Amino acid sequence: MRDLLRNRDFRLLFAGQTLSMFGDMAMLLVLAMWAKDLTGSNGIAGSVFAALAVPSLLAPLAGVVIDRFRRRTVMIVTDLATAAVVLLLLLVDGREDLWLLYVVAFLYGASLVAFSSARSALLPAMVDEELLGQANGSLGTGREALRLVAPLAGAALYAGFGGPAVAILDATTFLVSAAALLALRVDEPAPEPHDGSFTVEAAAGGRHLLGDPVLRTTVVVTVICMLALGISESVYFAIVDDGLGRPVEFVGVLSAVQGVGAILAGVAITGIIRRTGELRPIAWGLASLAIGVALTTTGSLLPVAVGVLLFGAGLPVLIVCLTTAIHRRTATGLQGRAFTAFELFAGVPQLLSILGGAVAVTLLDYRIPLAVMGAGLAVAGVYSWLRLREEVPPAAAAAGTGESVLPDLAGIDAHLPLGADVVQQAPVVGHQDEGPVVRP
Repeated sequence: MRDLLRNRDFRLLFAGQTLSMFGDMAMLLVLAMWAKDLTGSNGIAGSVFAALAVPSLLAPLAGVVIDRFRRRTVMIVTDLATAAVVLLLLLVDGREDLWLLYVVAFLYGASLVAFSSARSALLPAMVDEELLGQANGSLGTGREALRLVAPLAGAALYAGFGGPAVAILDATTFLVSAAALLALRVDEPAPEPHDGSFTVEAAAGGRHLLGDPVLRTTVVVTVICMLALGISESVYFAIVDDGLGRPVEFVGVLSAVQGVGAILAGVAITGIIRRTGELRPIAWGLASLAIGVALTTTGSLLPVAVGVLLFGAGLPVLIVCLTTAIHRRTATGLQGRAFTAFELFAGVPQLLSILGGAVAVTLLDYRIPLAVMGAGLAVAGVYSWLRLREEVPPAAAAAGTGESVLPDLAGIDAHLPLGADVVQQAPVVGHQDEGPVVRP
């Protein structure tokens, strides 16, 4: 981390993103809380996250834009546009304005897709190649550390002053993020010329992910994982309401507990990657998620808290390792399209899972969808263990393509077992990483 903080541009990016992600975590949770208060429905609260995930279906189109323009410019424009979008929430005055929450969630999701993918594509131009794992880990850890305060702060601000106050706060953080990006001095390479049609270019990222043996396997694991994780968007409100008998604001408390687990794992993951590579820890992350979900079915506060802690620990492991894997196996000019293609592969199953979870939580005991969720995560973990026992080296995977790839991080053996991945945007996704959006 000290090497990274000597880099002026990374310091600015980290500072701007920390504040912006604080606003994200506060706002995204409040959107669901606001929907629940307007309707009294856990399913509707969870369906707000479905609107947030829908833009991932169009993510490859954003990838073409990211690779055709300077990534920093795309990020600045996205920040300014999203600040304006969030202020639309000032118009919400009652249940009849519920549709505005969905509109804002949809546009917010589009901004997360564009911004996080552009940021991931810009990062190799900002830091040395051997520091990419540390950079991804630092951004992920910083985001997860905000779980200790941002959800609680958002819930408290919402309870005391209403949703418009949270919207104003979030819009302000977008403006600060844009200012930090304007101050960067990064020597970003000029966009590479693209002679193919827009459709061909949009599909290039997906072809790359499916053409690389390691990334193809991680895509399959991600599909399984996201079919399970999307259920959490609705069911965690039911855990608080039906299982623990607490008010909706208590979701913010559980988010803070999740943040503790995420910080512990996020601090450790950079060192682990240096010793084992970015694939080995992924099965451990999936195991942590599955065990955490199992504990949340108990309906007792202490086991639920431990379960949420383990759930939080699993997410940054998956996100950081996945991001590093894509960085190392993708040519610079293709990274925008590669990351947005991954958004599509993760977003479709996540959207289906969110919608299914929203229906299931209204018709079934909340422990049934939780059991399905835990089983899916366990299957993803076992599949990753079996399929990535031996990793194909990035150089071998790219042989004959004419494209350069990022070399191995210092000290990492390319032939290591295990691997899987989950979407960035993760969770609670800020302008990161993380991704599609995995919550609570």
